[in-house]
Amino acid sequence: MYYKFSGFAQRLVGATAAAAYNPQGLKPIVSTESPAPIFGTTSKLASDFPATDSYLVKNKVPDLQKIFQKTDGLPVHLKRGVPDRLLYRTTMALTIGGTIYCLVALYMASQPRQQK
Repeated sequence: MYYKFSGFAQRLVGATAAAAYNPQGLKPIVSTESPAPIFGTTSKLASDFPATDSYLVKNKVPDLQKIFQKTDGLPVHLKRGVPDRLLYRTTMALTIGGTIYCLVALYMASQPRQQK
């Protein structure tokens, strides 16, 4: 025997197998038609494209591995030179400036208001 929850009686009631496996009368919908295409153009096969490798670029990973694995005593976030140093120093300046701003705001908030 199969059971399902009755929303009307608020308890379990006897049911058929189909009703027990599809509660609340929900039935699985299986579409027999293929969906409509989203775009009006058809897909192109890979064999339709020219056989040139113009869209491929040189693999930069071996070059970057050489740069980052060099033992020159620099931390990894500064290995690529001037752009890394500029980004690092800007980040440090903003961090220190933000910390000072927060401390000044905390100091001003801790002072009592002056009576007029």
